Amino acid sequence: MKILMVCLGNICRSPLAEGILKAKAAAYGLDWQVDSAGTSSWHVGELPDKRSIATARQHGIDITDQRARQLRPADLDTYDLILAMDRNNLRDILRLAQNERQRQKVRLVMEFVDPNQPSDVPDPYWDDDGFEQVYQMLEQAAEGIIAAYGAVPKT
Repeated sequence: MKILMVCLGNICRSPLAEGILKAKAAAYGLDWQVDSAGTSSWHVGELPDKRSIATARQHGIDITDQRARQLRPADLDTYDLILAMDRNNLRDILRLAQNERQRQKVRLVMEFVDPNQPSDVPDPYWDDDGFEQVYQMLEQAAEGIIAAYGAVPKT
């Protein structure tokens, strides 16, 4: 299973989502490839935002091996599931899709918490206090992703 988490700049939300899902997949013994990207090129090559790093670290997750990159059209073929943090990201990803098979891979990450009314994951870039809320939302989504794909906890 190959999963790509996508936000705008790939420094706040999607690095947290990548780190959380990688940690959960490992805990469940899943051989999943999880990555992240941004729809913009503003931060290509940069570390995640220091506040994302600190929030992840508070929960025992190290995301300092990640570097921001921009979403590429080839990602729509490479990944099995492409998860947007909000509706703007979703729209931008779908613009790159060249066929229905690619479009079917793209979803809002919060659909795994509430499939009937998925919320957007707010961008915490402008709000120092928003990072923990984003972490909690993405942790719930990661649990939903694990549950949707039939993982059984390791004993």
